[in-house]
Amino acid sequence: MLPAAEGRTNGDSAAELSLAQATGMSQTAVCRIWEAFGLKPHLTESFKLSPDPQAIDKVRDIVGLYLNPPDAAVVLCVDEESQIQALDRTASILPLLPGVPARATHDYRRFGTTNLYAALDLASGKVIADLSLRHRAALFTKFLRTIDREVPKDLAVHVVVDNSSTHKTPAVKNWLLAHPRFVFHFTPTCGSWMNLVERWFGELTTTWLMRGTHRSVKELVASIRTWLATWNENPRPYVWHKSADQILETLAAYCHRINDSGH
Repeated sequence: MLPAAEGRTNGDSAAELSLAQATGMSQTAVCRIWEAFGLKPHLTESFKLSPDPQAIDKVRDIVGLYLNPPDAAVVLCVDEESQIQALDRTASILPLLPGVPARATHDYRRFGTTNLYAALDLASGKVIADLSLRHRAALFTKFLRTIDREVPKDLAVHVVVDNSSTHKTPAVKNWLLAHPRFVFHFTPTCGSWMNLVERWFGELTTTWLMRGTHRSVKELVASIRTWLATWNENPRPYVWHKSADQILETLAAYCHRINDSGH
């Protein structure tokens, strides 16, 4: 077997050897052919295309909000991170040492869950948040009331949300009718990546929760509140760069490629 060259992995070598044995070619020849055509058969990636018939209009609507926010208004990216688990590893985490990464057991103990509603301000990066032990549709209306109290009354409120059923209940629709300064903008189905609060949830998870230990829901809630307070002391807005046309052109090119492949 050929030694793994720089930039190549054992997965490369194993796949090359398997094909070489099946075709009677040398592993070197297989390697050169794959490199010449940029082929990596041992790798796979996933994709999801939105079936939403209004996907194009929704992309243009939300990107328009991000790139050209309306005057006298605030744009909030809103969603819920549900079932956040209070976890503790089964053994103490071994600390970082020179040349040695921090190490933790792969298994853990569970101590309950909490739910986090968050509204990320597009312009400032500040986050309005609320935590609850239960996951109920009525709690979303409660969170809207929290936003209503926090945002100055002279500003319109444009809210980017996904297509969760909790965002479309009769109670929410009635609340919106009674609060006309609130306008909902729905991401395309299977397009929650367009909601910037998802990026914030990811940062909360990777930089805070995954590195912590929480032996009760009370500890977990206190930890999240600490993160929120620290974040809002020095908020960092996420800047959207891609235009709607660029996104749609990329999607069209990808659809063209997979159609040409016979799928």
